[in-house]
Amino acid sequence: MKVFISGNIAPVGIKELEANNISITQWKENRQISPAELIEASQGQDALISVGPNKINAEFLKACSHLKVIALHSVGYDNVDVAAAKALNIPVGNTPGVLSAATADTAFLLMLAVSRKAFYMHRKIIKGEWKKYEPAAELGIEINGKTLGIFGLGKIGIEMAKKCIGAYNMPVIYHNRSRNEEAERALGAKYVSFDELLAQSDVLSIHTALTPETKDKFTLGVFKQMKPNSIFINSARGGIHNEKDLIKALEEKIIWGAGLDVTNPEPMDPENPLLSMKNVAVLPHIGSATEETRAAMAQIIVKNILAGLKGQKIPFEVK
Repeated sequence: MKVFISGNIAPVGIKELEANNISITQWKENRQISPAELIEASQGQDALISVGPNKINAEFLKACSHLKVIALHSVGYDNVDVAAAKALNIPVGNTPGVLSAATADTAFLLMLAVSRKAFYMHRKIIKGEWKKYEPAAELGIEINGKTLGIFGLGKIGIEMAKKCIGAYNMPVIYHNRSRNEEAERALGAKYVSFDELLAQSDVLSIHTALTPETKDKFTLGVFKQMKPNSIFINSARGGIHNEKDLIKALEEKIIWGAGLDVTNPEPMDPENPLLSMKNVAVLPHIGSATEETRAAMAQIIVKNILAGLKGQKIPFEVK
């Protein structure tokens, strides 16, 4: 059996595939594979491990209808036409659960970095601008006791809430399509309307999937409903916020700051004004980037691939 991998995965995954006599072809170039190249590379293969934001759309699926299984190196699957895959009887698997803690760590890191202007202050050192002690210059804001708002209180949101409660005694409010009563009992979280979430949150952290309903959810009009001293954190998907509107909201001091592990597009333009703002911290989509998490993701991918190649139900199938 043959598998094409469109990027790098943890070595444990490669070793396990090879141990199961799987022939591997891997994309090695230092750039994202193009849609046409992905189709070409998938010809003559039995399975695909999709690494990165590849569009597994109807066009790709029609051209690669021979594939027995597609395994995503992600929990998100907004780039997959699931209905088209099902129509062609191609199971698609993702990697749920194992990256929740690591991604929440990244959101927590961004919250702290923004609150103390950490990235901006670090750049001042590099530029040789750290000259003397300035007790009233570029002050941050404290997080302790502030209200954490979560848009999408699922596994990652719960991990973020736990960290914020434990470290800074932050009361938690949230908005979901439906209430998470188990999380309410465990965390003391309070369900609120979307408008209340905006109005009451001191830190608003995004942990929802990118769907037609959440795409461009956070526009200038939405940012205007937030507190002027609030911090916006997005470690979910860049398409959930409108980047031009976020820039405007920050420039006009409609909100206090923003921390992003995801942007739109990715990779981000190095000239993007967000990268030079004092109250902004941006990371290159590293939410799950720990050795432990990436190894666990690779092991789930292998389970999906092996089951799919055997014609069995894959254990982590996207529904």
